[in-house]
Amino acid sequence: MTTLERPPVTIPDHTAFNTVDVRWVKHWNEHLFSFAVDRPASFRFRSGEFVMVGLPTETGKPLMRAYSISSPDYAEELEFLSIKVQDGPLTSRLQLIQPGDQMYLGRKPVGTLVTDALLPGKRLFMFSTGTGLAPFLSLMRDPQVYDLFEQVVVVHSVRRVSDLAYHDEMVALLADDPLVSEQAAQQFHYIPTVTREPFHTSGRIGALIEDGTMFSHPLGGANQLDPATDRAMMCGSSAMIHELGARLEGLGFVEGSNSNPGTYVIERAFVD
Repeated sequence: MTTLERPPVTIPDHTAFNTVDVRWVKHWNEHLFSFAVDRPASFRFRSGEFVMVGLPTETGKPLMRAYSISSPDYAEELEFLSIKVQDGPLTSRLQLIQPGDQMYLGRKPVGTLVTDALLPGKRLFMFSTGTGLAPFLSLMRDPQVYDLFEQVVVVHSVRRVSDLAYHDEMVALLADDPLVSEQAAQQFHYIPTVTREPFHTSGRIGALIEDGTMFSHPLGGANQLDPATDRAMMCGSSAMIHELGARLEGLGFVEGSNSNPGTYVIERAFVD
C-alpha cells in the first residue's frame, strides 16, 4: 500500500458522477496497480460489471474510462485493477493517486460478464489476460457463482511473472472470505500462465487448451471444452478474445447476452 506523501487532492462535485475518496493503492510493478474507493450507499452492481472512473481536467469536463470492478458485489469498497501508461491521458495521472484523494465514479454499472448472460452449466471457465483478470476477481468471490457451477476456473495469462497481479493473494482472498471460503476450497481452480519468462505453466491460453494442459489440473469432467456442460467468460486482449472466441464458436458455443443467455460471453466494451 502507498504511504501518504502530500495533502489529499480534493475535486469539485459533478452532477453526472459520484465523488469518492480513495481508500488504498497497491503498485504491483511498473506496469500495474490496484486501488479502492469508498462505495456510495446507493451504488449497486452485479459481480463482473464495469463502471466509469476518472478525474477532472483543466477544461472542467472529467476524463472518464471504463474499469471493471474487482471487488465482490457485497463489499463496502470498490476495487479496481489498472495498467500504467506513462503518456496515457488518464492512467498517467491515475497511477499517482494516494489514499485520501478524490476521484469521480459513474453512477450506473453495466456489462455482459455476468452470470445472468450464461445458461446453466457445470464448469465455468474465466479466461483473462493482463488486467482482464479484474471482473473475475469479483465473480470468484460471489457465492452465487459457486451455487450455479460445480467448478469455477480462473485462467490468467501474462507476459512476465511480475504481471501476475493477485497471484500470491488469490488463495488467501478466498480462504478469508466467510461467504465463499468453504465452497471455494472444493470448487475453485486457479491457472496462471506466463508466456515470456520461465514459469511452471507457460504458453498462451489457446495452446493450453489444445495440448490438454488446461485440463491436467484437478478438474472433473471432459479433457476438452464442451458446450453441453462448460461455460466461458473472456476479458483481456483483443487477440485472445478473437482467437478464443473463434475456437469456442467452432466447438458449438454460442455468445450470450443479458437478454439472451448463451454458453460464453465477452466484455465488448474493452474489445477493438
